Amino acid sequence: MIQIRPVSDLRNKFPEIENMVNEGQPVYLTKNGYGAMVVLSLEQYSALTDDIEIKLDEADRQAASTDKRLSHETVFANARRAAHAK
Repeated sequence: MIQIRPVSDLRNKFPEIENMVNEGQPVYLTKNGYGAMVVLSLEQYSALTDDIEIKLDEADRQAASTDKRLSHETVFANARRAAHAK
């Protein structure tokens, strides 16, 4: 079940939120009724970002090996296509 909590719970009920996050549930925090942030475990955050670092390193190696450059439109179109393919 999605956990949506007011941001004040981060201060007032930290152990409860910490337990949810450590069980693998992201916690969505709101401020004045609007989404403010998401709390994730380090493992969840790492799973989301590790692939990005690998892809950026790959792009750096590819850029160093050729003079060919792509426009930002092409890069973002390729990224959107790849994201939608998952």
